[in-house]
Amino acid sequence: MLKLNIPDMTCGHCAGVVTKAIQSVDAGAGVDVDLKTQTVTIDANSDGAAFTQALEVAGYPATISAAQ
Repeated sequence: MLKLNIPDMTCGHCAGVVTKAIQSVDAGAGVDVDLKTQTVTIDANSDGAAFTQALEVAGYPATISAAQ
């Protein structure tokens, strides 16, 4: 499990773009978006850096949360 903070994610459209970017790295990834806390939890075996890079390209810079 990987938890990312995405401060620019504020609406349903944002959540969709974020989910698509994550699944472009790992199509089988489980994605749980929480707009209220602007976090996303990813259930996948891929590297966190790959997800943050894909999100950066999609326009949603993310940081890996300390609490995983």
